[in-house]
Amino acid sequence: MDQINQYDIVLVNLEPTIGSEMKKTRPCVILSPNEMNKHLQTIVIAPMTSTSKPYPTRIEVRYKQTTGWIAIDQIRTIDRVRIVKRFETLSDKDVEKVKIIIQKTFVA
Repeated sequence: MDQINQYDIVLVNLEPTIGSEMKKTRPCVILSPNEMNKHLQTIVIAPMTSTSKPYPTRIEVRYKQTTGWIAIDQIRTIDRVRIVKRFETLSDKDVEKVKIIIQKTFVA
């Protein structure tokens, strides 16, 4: 896989999973900074889902002519070999939403 960048939407194989972790191969947003993505084999992602309840940790976005939700409550670290392909990059507006929800969720 070529260089991947923070806030890219990529298709990721999340299997195997345990318990309530999001399963299947699905779109995910890269959250780790570019410097980490360039040098480390692991990548921090937030999976996306096509159905969601209005949780405060879910961000509605449009990509590939469809609506999806970024699940900030399901952030995980994966090996880059799980990435199947790259789709597109989040809009600046959606990046700002992600930053706000991450801060509200994890920074007291």
